[in-house]
Amino acid sequence: MKFDKEGNATYFEKKKTELYQELGLQARDLRFQHVMSIATRNNRIIMRMEFLKAVITPEFLLILDYRNLSLEHWLLNELASQLAGEGQLVTYSLPFEFRAIEAILQYWISKLQGRLNTLQPQILETLEALVDPKLLSVDRSKLHILLQNGKSLSELETDVKVFKETILELLDEEEVIEELCLSKWTDPQVLEESTSGIDHAEEMELLLENYYRQAEDLLNEARELRVLIDDSESIIFINLDSHRNVMMRLNLQLTMGTFSVSLFGLIGVAFGMNLESSLEEDPRIFWLMTGIMFLGSGLIWRRLLSFLGRHLDPPLPPHVPAALKKSQPAAGRVEIKSSLKGETFGLSRSTLTNQ
Repeated sequence: MKFDKEGNATYFEKKKTELYQELGLQARDLRFQHVMSIATRNNRIIMRMEFLKAVITPEFLLILDYRNLSLEHWLLNELASQLAGEGQLVTYSLPFEFRAIEAILQYWISKLQGRLNTLQPQILETLEALVDPKLLSVDRSKLHILLQNGKSLSELETDVKVFKETILELLDEEEVIEELCLSKWTDPQVLEESTSGIDHAEEMELLLENYYRQAEDLLNEARELRVLIDDSESIIFINLDSHRNVMMRLNLQLTMGTFSVSLFGLIGVAFGMNLESSLEEDPRIFWLMTGIMFLGSGLIWRRLLSFLGRHLDPPLPPHVPAALKKSQPAAGRVEIKSSLKGETFGLSRSTLTNQ
């Protein structure tokens, strides 16, 4: 798909050999690779944005292999109007290659921003459902959704980093920025403007810095979302550990209660043996022994619970006496006053000596 300076689009098919010979490029320049790079060759700008590949000249913009539904929608509805001067680009007063570069960079940064805007509410909704202290267990379906969103967020961070590093490589090379200004070397009018004070290389650098900052802001938002996921995972683990500790403590309490009842249940076992004694003839001995068993079991269980509480509860901070708290600032004020007196006394002595 070919766009001229007025935004008019034409479609044609050509072999790779014919195309790179016509453009004065090499075969590797038109190789379809899912990489991100911006390079210049023979007064041509070659932009690779993964599946988007474009060749920019001072007269037209060439989009290679545009048969992509999302890409075709952007080409027909937005790119043509932007190149014709009907969009929101800020480089309309500059040569054609500025508009083409800005339109492609704007499309890519908006695509990355759209991916983040899609992931952010999903991640926040999932985390809100997971980070609930009332939940005794974690919904596995929510964890599966969070895992998928985390992978998508990692891919987004990688894409933003590659985009940012690609622009940074251009900003570090002044010669490459000069080569990106194609019309400066072909149009005499543009060359005259550059000599009269309008520096097109500086304009190109400002354009690249603008999208570099946008990529950096986008990467910071993705990192904040990543930190939020990590913090939420820590909170989830803390909640699960807390509930696990409660269950373990309850299990330990029940175990101690069973031990207490079993310990004093030996009395009932002793009386249940087929041995004769004078105690079984007394009708009151049954209630006496039953009361002793329940009372002893309760006392033993209470003793074990107090022992458990002393060893599991966190220690209290040391108590600071009120008198000590009040004396510390007073002592500090006394030291300050004494030092001030010493300084004033030394100053008065030095004054008298000078007089």
